[in-house]
Amino acid sequence: MSMFKDIPVDVGVIYEGERIRFGDMQVELGGPREQYKFELVRVFPLEEVEDSKVTVIGPDIKDLKEKSNSPFGLLIKVAGKELEKDLEAVVERRIHEYINFIEGFMHLNQRYDIQLRLTKKSFQRGFNSFTFLAKVLERLYKSELPIVEKIEFVFMTEGEKVKEMFGEAMKIWQERDARARGLSDEEVDVFYGCTLCQSFAPTHICVITPNRYANCGAISWFDGRATARVDPKGPVFTVPKGECIDPVKGEYEGVNQMIREKSLGEIQRVCLYTAFSYPHTSCGCFEGCAFYIPEVDGFGLVDRNFRGETVNGLNFTTISDATAGGRQIDGFHGVSIEYMRSKKFLQADGGWSRVVWLPKSVKERVKDFIPTELVDKVATEEEVKNLDELRTFLTDKKHPVVETWKAQEVVAKAERPAAEPSMEIPLEGVPMAGLPAGLNVRIILKGAKISVKKLIIKPEKEK
Repeated sequence: MSMFKDIPVDVGVIYEGERIRFGDMQVELGGPREQYKFELVRVFPLEEVEDSKVTVIGPDIKDLKEKSNSPFGLLIKVAGKELEKDLEAVVERRIHEYINFIEGFMHLNQRYDIQLRLTKKSFQRGFNSFTFLAKVLERLYKSELPIVEKIEFVFMTEGEKVKEMFGEAMKIWQERDARARGLSDEEVDVFYGCTLCQSFAPTHICVITPNRYANCGAISWFDGRATARVDPKGPVFTVPKGECIDPVKGEYEGVNQMIREKSLGEIQRVCLYTAFSYPHTSCGCFEGCAFYIPEVDGFGLVDRNFRGETVNGLNFTTISDATAGGRQIDGFHGVSIEYMRSKKFLQADGGWSRVVWLPKSVKERVKDFIPTELVDKVATEEEVKNLDELRTFLTDKKHPVVETWKAQEVVAKAERPAAEPSMEIPLEGVPMAGLPAGLNVRIILKGAKISVKKLIIKPEKEK
């Protein structure tokens, strides 16, 4: 593209979806090893934004140690006659898309979950400063979103500054999210779809409703409406609800029709409020995952910032691998933190009365939205370490799922045959220690569970 002739590497949609492994990496910004990282867009009056200005607080890319991981913050100040505060999230979400247009630059997630990697190859070709990144972003914003008349960048890699701004950014996002909670799905005629992550998951389309935030946690229904109005041909678009097929599971004919078209027929149906039977697909940018734990008939929740193993021995990476890629896997469900606060959260599966475990950090963030009588009945990594401890915890706390165990036991007893199955093994003529020679022995097994790793069947040789 001619507008990027002065950029050391190529810029274009062909690089979107590029994955950069650790061995090919020059530096990593943010990511799971860094607690403080963020990308924030703020709207200011025209006179308060110095167009094209780039400020770097801390080491620039060329000054970061090879294969190092660094805290990272990006504050983008924008101004324009038609820009409003409500459009901040619209501009913010495009960071993910635009950075992925850069050859050898990978961007994952959004807000406070970001992970960026630059390849050694692109670094060696000269992409060694945040100034180049700012130029790419500025030109893409002004060409695709003309309402952005002025834009200014502040890049941060200095730990204390990133930490300070991280706290401010969290307050701003919380205020945005709170504004979107007053509306319900039943009060609107349209939902919104988002295909920003299809470069990573071709069959995934995020369905955004008042009661179901985008999986990434960055786009509310109001953000979707604003984005679709500003950029009607962009990746966020209107989805007519159509007939409601199932109000509990959250299945709508208009949504199904859109999903079939946008996934080229790969996905036929989507239910918005369940992790079973056509669950909502996930890309890879989700904030967290809901995962079914069959041993206790309940759900665990985990976010990407959780470092250890969950209660069933799996870590976030393993669970997310089963969730991502635009697939529909029963029992695995990509979710945002804000969706955990929704009154329709896993509505068809029992909601919070079915949740049995989650990290303490997540519990603190959503505590006010968990029914009061359940708060102390949901375990965290501090109370239990494995499934045996979880089962004991749930029993002692009288968690609602315990009643489902009792019901299952009753059904199992009712379905059990009157006589226990038995197996007789004749051992005629086989010598047995401690028994008289020639005594015929027959072993009878009752109510036994036998596991066979290998069964070999051979033809009997003729005598």
